[in-house]
Amino acid sequence: MSQLKTEEKQGKAKESAKESGGDSAQWHTLQRIIFPDQSQMDTALLYVDSGSAMGAQFNTMDGSMMKSTSTKNTEAIAAGGEVHVEDFLSRTSTIARPGQRLSFGTYFNAFPASYWRRWTNVEDVRLHVETKGAGAISVYKSNARGSLQHVETRRVDGEAESNFDLTLKPFGDGGWYWFDLVAGSEPMALVNAGWLAPGEAKKPGSITLEITTLNKNEFCLNNLRILAENPEALDNVAEVLIVDQGTKKLVDAEGFDEAKAALGGKLRMIHQGNLGGSGGFARGMYEAVENGSDYALLLDDDIVMEPESITRMLTFADHCKTPTIVGAHMFDLYNRSVLHTFGETVNLFRFQPDHPFKEQVLGHDFARTNLRTTSWMHRRVDVDYNGWWMCMIPTEIIRNIGLSLPVFIKWDDAEYGLRAKAAGYNTVSLPGSAVWHITWADKDDAVDWQAYFHSRNRIITALLHSPYPRGGRVVREGSFIDIKHLISMQYFTAQGRVMALKDLIAGPEQLHEILPSRLPAIQAMRNEYSEAQFKADPEAFPRPGMGKPPRHGQGFKAPSYVTLVPWAAKTIVRQLTKPVAKSSVERPQARVAHIDNRWWRMSQYDSAVVTNADGTAASWYQRDPRKLRALLAEGTRLNAEILKDWQKLSQKYRKALPEITSMEAWKATFEKHSEESK
Repeated sequence: MSQLKTEEKQGKAKESAKESGGDSAQWHTLQRIIFPDQSQMDTALLYVDSGSAMGAQFNTMDGSMMKSTSTKNTEAIAAGGEVHVEDFLSRTSTIARPGQRLSFGTYFNAFPASYWRRWTNVEDVRLHVETKGAGAISVYKSNARGSLQHVETRRVDGEAESNFDLTLKPFGDGGWYWFDLVAGSEPMALVNAGWLAPGEAKKPGSITLEITTLNKNEFCLNNLRILAENPEALDNVAEVLIVDQGTKKLVDAEGFDEAKAALGGKLRMIHQGNLGGSGGFARGMYEAVENGSDYALLLDDDIVMEPESITRMLTFADHCKTPTIVGAHMFDLYNRSVLHTFGETVNLFRFQPDHPFKEQVLGHDFARTNLRTTSWMHRRVDVDYNGWWMCMIPTEIIRNIGLSLPVFIKWDDAEYGLRAKAAGYNTVSLPGSAVWHITWADKDDAVDWQAYFHSRNRIITALLHSPYPRGGRVVREGSFIDIKHLISMQYFTAQGRVMALKDLIAGPEQLHEILPSRLPAIQAMRNEYSEAQFKADPEAFPRPGMGKPPRHGQGFKAPSYVTLVPWAAKTIVRQLTKPVAKSSVERPQARVAHIDNRWWRMSQYDSAVVTNADGTAASWYQRDPRKLRALLAEGTRLNAEILKDWQKLSQKYRKALPEITSMEAWKATFEKHSEESK
């Protein structure tokens, strides 16, 4: 490892000395070519692959996308062989084996030309490549359709420096630049490479990097170590701020003192009560403004970061035409080649997260299909917001539009993006900048205690930003969701949603006051609901048994769109009027895997043991007509009230927004719930 670090330092010195690219003009780095740490080889395909120079396939007659069943056209790894761990010499250099083609048309190393063309003042770029050995460098570009276009190929030999001057003019709607390296009969080294812009680099902006944590000490320590091991990521970080809202303090964790020392005095701890993600991130925004930073960089605590993302996001933000929120993408922590999201919008009629265009795939696996052959990924994605798993916000924007809504969790990031957009500020989800995070597929946060925050905060966001009378479909869909939970025997979830509607109607003035108290209040209700009480031991429940088999020997089927309404009405009536069989009280009728926990299936049972999302425990769902009747009546009444008073509530929340998101309001909340900073 020491040899690798020495080589990397030498490469950096060389890069600095030759940043001008060998001519009299000055150039500065926008994005350098990087490689994964040798302990993270499951991510190697995100940095480099050894496939042939292929792009998406199109019919040359009409330009339509060709659909092929052949895996040869979609595999990221071609017959040339896989990438080898020992070939990575450092974070910025690698070896191509004899006759091997290495492609840098990958997620982390292709240059997202259309994003720089659209959002920055950069008009031309230079690809600077330093090599050692005989071979060739081939430069490619793509358009918004994903069609590959060859730009130039040069042969190189010995120690060589190659510059390719490239324009960004053709990238109005999408497209990337990248290059391939082809070795000759002997190994060929990529010493370093990067994408440069003309002119002298301006002084970078300063960053307050803030992590909000709740008892995620191992994740936090790991990310602090990553930062310490990648000092270039810390060059422009004025302060690393940990807002610790947990009961198991990070300062007491083994290894904290070493991690703190490795950061060279940049780490500061703030201890405050559990104000949720919105309270922690608001604290990061507040401190960034107070300490004079140019940006607040917000990070979740349960991520693994690619540290180069910090440099790339800062460089991009510094070059933007106007102050711009710059966010990172999210990969699956447990399947690291899978990109969970490439950019998100909000459907303003339904007020649900949405894809910018229908071709976009949620959960794209680069191990199956690489960047070059994924046509939709070449189209520029313009977003409404970026998740706060990693998001950089200029303090100029914070000073203008305020801090986060005081809503604990859920919808705070989306609301902030919509608020910034309304004020004339853009948000960019920047390709090549990313974290690894647990995806929503491994959670079920629409059920259980989080349902309160989903329901309340979604409607609050709609009250603030919906352009439609009475919020479009948001209240109506909320009513449908209530019914689904109720007929699925999820009474605890439904009760949380009722509480959410009551608090919503109470108005925005009490949001700061109830910020730390709602979660404990919701958790206190668990004992009243069997489905909210989990047991790890599968044998803790009575053995399941059905009173009678399914009709005609068939399982439960989802109703069609045409029959949905009468089916739901019939189901509700049956559940309200049909007594619960004694046998179903004594034992569950079935065991249901989490993947099968669907409302239309659960509505047919009187009781069932259901596994939770992460498979660690299960709970006993039991039908209760009295709870169904009470919750259905209360939810219907509250939804009707919100719909009737929509305009009045909307005006009330919009008028209060500047005050409840202000520095002064949040300062009062912080002072009330903070311990002494360390």
